[in-house]
Amino acid sequence: MTAKLKVGVVGVGRLGKMYARYFCGRIENATLAAIADVSNATLQTTGSELEVSKQFAHAEDLIAEKGVDVVVIVSPTSTHKQIAVQAAEMGKPTFCEKPLSISLPDALDMQRAIEQSGTFFQMGFQRRFDKGYVAAKQKIADGVIGDLVLFKSSSRDPFRPSLEYLNPETSGGQIIDQGIHDLDLARWFMGEVESVYSIGATLAYPEIKTINDIDNAVVSLRFNSGALGAIDISRNGVYGYDIRTEILGTSGTLKIGYLRETPLFVMTKDGINHDTVPYFPERFEQAYVSQLQDFVNSVLQDKNPSVTCADGVAALNLSVAATQSYKEGRPVNIED
Repeated sequence: MTAKLKVGVVGVGRLGKMYARYFCGRIENATLAAIADVSNATLQTTGSELEVSKQFAHAEDLIAEKGVDVVVIVSPTSTHKQIAVQAAEMGKPTFCEKPLSISLPDALDMQRAIEQSGTFFQMGFQRRFDKGYVAAKQKIADGVIGDLVLFKSSSRDPFRPSLEYLNPETSGGQIIDQGIHDLDLARWFMGEVESVYSIGATLAYPEIKTINDIDNAVVSLRFNSGALGAIDISRNGVYGYDIRTEILGTSGTLKIGYLRETPLFVMTKDGINHDTVPYFPERFEQAYVSQLQDFVNSVLQDKNPSVTCADGVAALNLSVAATQSYKEGRPVNIED
């Protein structure tokens, strides 16, 4: 019988609490052993709800806890470096939610620390574990749509998160925080990116200007292969959580994603209607569970991580370049 990994989750906000809950029965061969959060109220509420007695105000105390085998980082992006480096120094396998960091130099420091320690480290890009995206990846590998020509992706939130969450000083800004998913998929499906050109604006939520961020952006890509790409991201989908990707090839096209959550159309004399996907927990719940299960399996079976720190660095590099392009109003070559 396989021994269960004792998991410590750092950061139990909206996504971290979901992850912590998954380790209370949804993930095989793992159990929630400890949580850490800078908010005492959040810590106590989550600890009580999930019946976890080991609660820490500081991540370093959770990492040092002998009863914690692996660390799962779901804290604000600006805190990732310190936590990941400490976990690497302690030799504890680590899962880190995207983005790796808001700073490319910090991300490279993290990569060096992880490589020098030889500690297992897996990035969190849950779309790579969604059934639709996994199936599309296989279709491409099988040559079903021929040579890849164009990558198109849309990520639209139904409403904006809090200004505290959106603050670029802790999130990196819209392109890094939200667009990094699409940029990671662009690499995963199409190969490396040669250059990016971005435009963006604050169009739906004027208050976002007070934190120097935007709520809508479009990123154009040129891949090393010569293929093209276009990504649009928005904080004001309003009708629902809309995540879709389209990949055009010389022999066909793949469309990934859906908007109707319930397989039901209501047809009356007033029109035809259906519901929409509410938000990310509903759309990607199984993908989140699958990626955490993959993390646990890889640690226990001594496998290489499915999504590496290098993948996190590459996706952040694209996001930083796209952000720079928007701010400077010019194309940016990735090699630069």
